[in-house]
Amino acid sequence: FLVSTSVYPSGAGVSTGFKRQLEPTSIMSVPTYSNGLAIGRSQQSSGSYHGRVQHCAGRKAGFRKTTVRVLASAAVSTELKNDLMIRVARGERGERAPVWLFRQAGRHLPEYQQYKQEKNKNFLQLLEDPEDVAEVTMQPLRRYDLDAAILFSDILVIAEALGIEVTMPGGKGIQVPSPLASPEDFKQRIPHISEIDREFVDEKLAHVMAAVRRIRSKMAEEDISVPLIGFSAAPWTLMYYMVGGSSKKNQENGEKWLAEHPEESQALLDLLTKVVVEYLSLQVENGVHLIQVFDAMCDFISPENFRKYAMPTLETIASELRARHPDIPLMVFTRGAKYAIPDCQRAGYDVMTLDLSCDRKESRSVLEEEMNANGPVASCNRSTPATVQGNFDPKLLWTGVGTEEEVKAEVQKMLADLGCEGLIANLGEGLSGKEDPALVKLLVDTIHEESEKALASTES
Repeated sequence: FLVSTSVYPSGAGVSTGFKRQLEPTSIMSVPTYSNGLAIGRSQQSSGSYHGRVQHCAGRKAGFRKTTVRVLASAAVSTELKNDLMIRVARGERGERAPVWLFRQAGRHLPEYQQYKQEKNKNFLQLLEDPEDVAEVTMQPLRRYDLDAAILFSDILVIAEALGIEVTMPGGKGIQVPSPLASPEDFKQRIPHISEIDREFVDEKLAHVMAAVRRIRSKMAEEDISVPLIGFSAAPWTLMYYMVGGSSKKNQENGEKWLAEHPEESQALLDLLTKVVVEYLSLQVENGVHLIQVFDAMCDFISPENFRKYAMPTLETIASELRARHPDIPLMVFTRGAKYAIPDCQRAGYDVMTLDLSCDRKESRSVLEEEMNANGPVASCNRSTPATVQGNFDPKLLWTGVGTEEEVKAEVQKMLADLGCEGLIANLGEGLSGKEDPALVKLLVDTIHEESEKALASTES
């Protein structure tokens, strides 16, 4: 169901999973924590709910009673027709390998380029309007037989929420034109960690939450019933951009901060971790089914510093989200840090994403060895090693580079190397805009067909 947000104050929220639809209007009287998080059940129904608090007058410690009005849309189903992605992420056996693609929405699609031109907006401007975000999110689902949608957004929306300017000059990618120059600059420009809470994040990133809700309603309108993936950059990746400004220049600035300003670096990472947790939790409350954490800049941190600074933030994110939303699968991508895969499994992530540098068979073996040595991860509620995700090379999809035969052959090799069980098929890096949509469709369809045959053969 949908929540009418126009009459609700920012920051008041209700968080539970839900199993069934409510009536079009339900009134709930629920206890609410002092941070605005309400947990309870409808007076009209024993089903759990997901909505926003209509009125919160004053905050005080402990419980207080308030009235919640949830507006349910009969058009929005609470049951997914295709939940394959969720099942495989949790470690269940699927009938085929689910497929979604990094950057599946956007630059490689002719309809995206046409839409941008019609709207006369650039990438960052599209992100400001929930209707634009929903439309662009939906475009690849109409073209390809994908098993999940992913929120059309950017990894630096958190930096923007903290007051950091983000730009996208033509052909140069996302940039931070005025990165943090010093610890003093950090203290002056970035809110103190004591100011960061659920209400802060919900207010600053309200347009993202509105986009999540609009995507869910649009999926229902078009009868496209697949999971919606929410995501965030990891704290290290955010810090990398906030102190360096670019993926192509000042690449040493992040490590330089860690070396020269260790206390301030830790303070920045702690603050970013707090924001990421609230941001991802709010995405779940607003309707996403799975979470992906992208630590995209691990090429620019040493293994020692990764383990000291970056890994603890990923552990905190996993533990906090698992405590708040135990049924939501958690996926992680530590690009450039394949050595972190076993640690991420131990931290409680359900799905490990493999970049192009990962040896497929070795990655499976490492996860199995970690579990054999330390036992199942209790918080994941599974007895099998983490699901793996990846890692087709998108260069084979470039126009004029790959052929249909080569794409099919590489799919066969990927499935043979990784196995079809416990696999979410994806890319080793995102689509760049050079891809031929016909080859992308061939990739998706071939993975489905070949993995279904392989899994059926092992059952018989």
